[in-house]
Amino acid sequence: MTHQPPSGAPARPVDVDTGFWLWLIALPLMVIGYLVDASFTASKHSSYFVIGVTVLFAVTVSAVVVTFLFLMRSGYRWTRTVLTGGGLASVIYTAASLFSTDRETAQALIFAVTGIVGSVLILGGAFLLHRPDAQGFFTK
Repeated sequence: MTHQPPSGAPARPVDVDTGFWLWLIALPLMVIGYLVDASFTASKHSSYFVIGVTVLFAVTVSAVVVTFLFLMRSGYRWTRTVLTGGGLASVIYTAASLFSTDRETAQALIFAVTGIVGSVLILGGAFLLHRPDAQGFFTK
């Protein structure tokens, strides 16, 4: 049995599904880069309590982002706006952090790979969610 959208509701465009999956793939990459960066930095200067709070923060923000992704996939325009703003902020933070912080080689490599790939996926997803085909889908 397949789910049929109510009559009168626009069908979900392929751009929305593709943008959703790009964001869903980018999320763990960005979280891994953030946690690796935070754990290497915190282990030098802070306690395990700070690392624990950082992990809790990352898990909480990830849960909110996943919730917003599913709401966005259901046609809520405001979640697309919030995700786009948060995604752009994440990309800017990652780009600034790539060049402004001294890291050990392994930490720098992990942060660069996850940050660059995650940022490209976020920007691609945001682009797809704002294409003309997707605009008509966001009606709620």
